[in-house]
Amino acid sequence: MRRSDPRPAILEAELQRLASRRAIPHAILAVESLDGAFRWSAVAGASFPSHTPFFLASITKLYIAATVLRLHERGLLHLDGRLSDYLPADLTRGLHRFRGHDYTGQITIRHCLCHATGLPDSLEERPRGGRSLLELTFEEGDRAWTLAEAIAHARDNLTPHFPPQNLDDPRARVRYSDTNFQLLMAVMEAVTAKPLEAVYRELLFEPLGLRDTRLPETPGEAAAPVYSGSRVLQLPNALASSRDLIAPAADILAFLRALIQGTVFERPETALLMRGPWRRFGFPRDAAALRAPSWPIEYGLGMMRFRLPRWLTPFRPLPELIGHSGSTGTWLFYCPALELMFAGAVNEVSSSAIPYRFLPRLLHALGRPEFR
Repeated sequence: MRRSDPRPAILEAELQRLASRRAIPHAILAVESLDGAFRWSAVAGASFPSHTPFFLASITKLYIAATVLRLHERGLLHLDGRLSDYLPADLTRGLHRFRGHDYTGQITIRHCLCHATGLPDSLEERPRGGRSLLELTFEEGDRAWTLAEAIAHARDNLTPHFPPQNLDDPRARVRYSDTNFQLLMAVMEAVTAKPLEAVYRELLFEPLGLRDTRLPETPGEAAAPVYSGSRVLQLPNALASSRDLIAPAADILAFLRALIQGTVFERPETALLMRGPWRRFGFPRDAAALRAPSWPIEYGLGMMRFRLPRWLTPFRPLPELIGHSGSTGTWLFYCPALELMFAGAVNEVSSSAIPYRFLPRLLHALGRPEFR
């Protein structure tokens, strides 16, 4: 008799365990093999089905990076081209002033893709004696802002952390900042002379058949709610201003499969540009960094690698994951060792660390003997 596949039972048990955690409103999990032979998805703690779309948060950075690389293939931009050559002067002027020197003209597209600009995070960081843009939104109510306003806030009210780094130096510093990818979205619109949704649709959504992936302001099926503690957040203006995508798990897994296999691009080898050189984030030393990805997460070009040092897991080593996570407890990762892709969400604004607690447990449960 053929042995039954134990993975569905393992996945269901781990999903229920995740959803039972305090302060987790619900949990979505979808797992597929890279070849598509195995597919499983479910929701725990909520009545909506597993194909319900959800707010991707910073998983969107994978889509931004893939689009930038598509534009690079077409010669519409160059990875080492200066940011200020692609954007209007009134958007970039004085953007990076650090210790009396203006480094704005040294920032390249590649710097933004790997978070090596040193620019502050326009959404998460606090001005001296004040509150961050996201904190004000959560505390005072829904608000909208334009890209230009977010960039101006970073320039006028926040302080860069270091100059743009020499990327030939293996010790180059990286610090996670949404500002970098807000600037990249502006570049995408500038070099194509098209709105962001049209750029995505032409280069990603239509070629890959991502029919249910959209920007927040685009009409579509209602997304799973996002929570702050026990309170459902009603922030349509803020979500639209973030320009992060909404999609169901099946769509984002289809995107990840195309990204891993290289079929997103005109030249499959372009996909390898996203995978390194990997640079490790430092330890968090301020409130904004505590919510952002930090050590031991590494970053390539718009892609994360999560690989625990061997000294942290001497008896149960974990295989690496590549992909991205988001601040609302969302994740999209591929495990090369297991040839499995993982997508999911808990949709809670204080749960950015959840993927890095949940996925190691899941990998141990699913792992081959050498990973048990």
